[in-house]
Amino acid sequence: MGSSDGSLCTIGIDYARLRRADPRIAARIDDALGDAVSVLNVGAGAGSYEPTERRITSLEPSIEMIRQHPESTRVIQGQAEALPFADASFDAVMAVLTVHHWSDKAQGLRELRRVSRGPVVILTFDASHGLFWLADYLPELVTLDEAIMPPMEFYAQAMGPVSIVPVPIPHDCQDGFLASYWRRPSAYLDPCVRAAISSFHALGDVSAELEQLEADIASGDWAERHAALLDLAELDCGYRLVVSADSRQ
Repeated sequence: MGSSDGSLCTIGIDYARLRRADPRIAARIDDALGDAVSVLNVGAGAGSYEPTERRITSLEPSIEMIRQHPESTRVIQGQAEALPFADASFDAVMAVLTVHHWSDKAQGLRELRRVSRGPVVILTFDASHGLFWLADYLPELVTLDEAIMPPMEFYAQAMGPVSIVPVPIPHDCQDGFLASYWRRPSAYLDPCVRAAISSFHALGDVSAELEQLEADIASGDWAERHAALLDLAELDCGYRLVVSADSRQ
């Protein structure tokens, strides 16, 4: 097994390669953006889910992420809680797996709503859904999610009416977020995979827990316990698409 503390990889450096957009998830986000032409992507990371046929402005606090962003996109360094744009500056706003990183989540959501003429589209995680089998090895992930993930009702409180729909995760998901490998357990043994997942960075040393996972995979115990998963094409792991009402309606 590789170094369980992720020391062979550096957090964020290879993010663009490991966190590529999955086309099936990207299609859901694109559909939710409707006919928007100008779109602000908040907490954009390396820009993996930005629709190429729209006029994108990206906002990202990390200079390391900005360096990995496509040169064709306008990128601004900044925080969600203080967007440097006038009211109703964009046809739509999107935010992908980022709200849990914000220091003032309610303020950030109000800012997204303020600068959008149309919908606000957010991909997030519903901690009340419960985590998949990885929590059997790392129960502290549940505590972490409960502490940082806003409950679903929080979005309507901050932005007004919203729709919330599940986003099932494909078994061969091309993105590398926490639940992407629900049918590929060996991936979690790779320190480079873990380096692109902020939850592992927050947990610190998980070498003992991963040694148990590795042993269970090698013995066949993991496959026996989770045989029902191995025939599934996708799984509801708790990810949700939150879409605010279009302010133009």
